Amino acid sequence: MQRVAMEMDAAMRRNPDVMSGAVSYDAILLVASWKWVHVLAGPFLIRTWFKLRRKIKRGEVDVILFSSMVTAILTIFLRRYLKDSGVRVATIVHGLDVTTPGDAYQKHIVPRVFDAVDLVMPVSGATGQACTDRGLAPEKLAVVHNGVQLDRFRAPERRAGARDGLPNRRDLPDGAMLLCSIGRQVKRKGFAWFIENVLPSLPNHVHYWLGGDGPEGPSIQAAIEQAGMQDRVRLLGRLGDDQLEALYQGADLFVMPNIPVPGDMEGFGIVMLEAGLSGLPTVAARLEGIKEVIVDNQNGFFVETGDAQGFVDRISSLDSARDDLGALSVRTRQHVIDRHGWDAVAAKYLSNLR
Repeated sequence: MQRVAMEMDAAMRRNPDVMSGAVSYDAILLVASWKWVHVLAGPFLIRTWFKLRRKIKRGEVDVILFSSMVTAILTIFLRRYLKDSGVRVATIVHGLDVTTPGDAYQKHIVPRVFDAVDLVMPVSGATGQACTDRGLAPEKLAVVHNGVQLDRFRAPERRAGARDGLPNRRDLPDGAMLLCSIGRQVKRKGFAWFIENVLPSLPNHVHYWLGGDGPEGPSIQAAIEQAGMQDRVRLLGRLGDDQLEALYQGADLFVMPNIPVPGDMEGFGIVMLEAGLSGLPTVAARLEGIKEVIVDNQNGFFVETGDAQGFVDRISSLDSARDDLGALSVRTRQHVIDRHGWDAVAAKYLSNLR
């Protein structure tokens, strides 16, 4: 959510109407590493409340856009100042920020935020459904899909030597097919499930590298050991952009094997756009917001969630026709450029705010 906010801010500032002065625009951003964001979030929200209250009272703002339900909680404490001010309020919703379980959050916070705002812009139809399921009036809803920064990753290099920059390159045999996943290691991502149920049925030359960390790390490690996949799975930890780009360039397929977990949905899956920008197609579970990212045979393929044999069959068919992956790689990158560049997405946000 933080990356989305920062990239949208940059795109807004590039918007022709903003640059020409036809639209006056400003942003209040929290810039922090994952390690510190939870520590700094509270003081940031308090400072933001004071800044917004001052702007509202002085008549310096027409529309406020919150980047998630987390920051939109401030609307509850700003209502007395917003009343009769003419200021409109909108919020983006990503998924987990609306589905987080807990009676206090679901019964008291979410409904009050929905009541206080004028417009809710979920990043997918699935996230929008989660909002209306929780009482949001449909007329307040406008879906705007996530974007990706198009210059963040370079065009794919599907040629000899493309794997030279891979972390742990020595662990990958010649001729291997490399699958990868990136993401916070939580149960809904299905990483442990994939290692236990899919990887053992794939040929020995198919390897799986996983970037990221999170609370499911021990379960993933246990799945590796139980399935005897120590030689075929690599846990890479958190990766910088250079390492991430090298992984995308050197891998053959991105895997999104999500499984349903009550109260924890995949609102969109922006990592699939990032991988696609590097020409890396995705084999994904047909679930929640993921369904709005992949177009079959354009930037990847769907498998029904929990269908281990379906994943085995799709990956095996792509493995046996690797010459076709080059054309799919080109289509994948172009699909992301055509549909998900941040400049176009920011223009949709601005149109809705107007």
